[in-house]
Amino acid sequence: MRVRRKGSDAEQWLPASPEAFIWLRLCLAELGLLNPNDPIWWTLRRRDHGNGLRHQPMNYDALRAVLRRVNALLGTNYTMHDLRHTAALRMSRDESLSLRDVQTILGHAHLSTTADIYLIEDEARVIRRVAEHLAARELRAQQPPPPVAVGYHATDLDVLFGGLPR
Repeated sequence: MRVRRKGSDAEQWLPASPEAFIWLRLCLAELGLLNPNDPIWWTLRRRDHGNGLRHQPMNYDALRAVLRRVNALLGTNYTMHDLRHTAALRMSRDESLSLRDVQTILGHAHLSTTADIYLIEDEARVIRRVAEHLAARELRAQQPPPPVAVGYHATDLDVLFGGLPR
């Protein structure tokens, strides 16, 4: 899916889920036909700018207006940046995405920007991984050492590997 960046107005192609295209199809069914260069997302409200009532593109200002109304109803203070930040954190914690993938999707020029902001570790996950590491290390320590391969002498391997206990 092609997006236009807010700050630079640059165009970028990004991956999209099958579900995104289902929602897109449902929205387009309500709007009718679009021209090839028209934006995809449109407001539900119609405005008259001199040529009759027409839907308006869901641009930055329109989405901010939607969030203002939602925040007033919910008593919250969510912003588009909050949504971006939440999505970025979820992507950065997904083991199937690399940090480069997240950088590309976010449009950061430098990988360090992505890493400095979004490589925040959840303490519970760190504690769980360390506990798993220690348990695995303990399990390995309880295992007997592998047998010496044919043609090698145990004393030679002890010298080579610093006298590991057998």
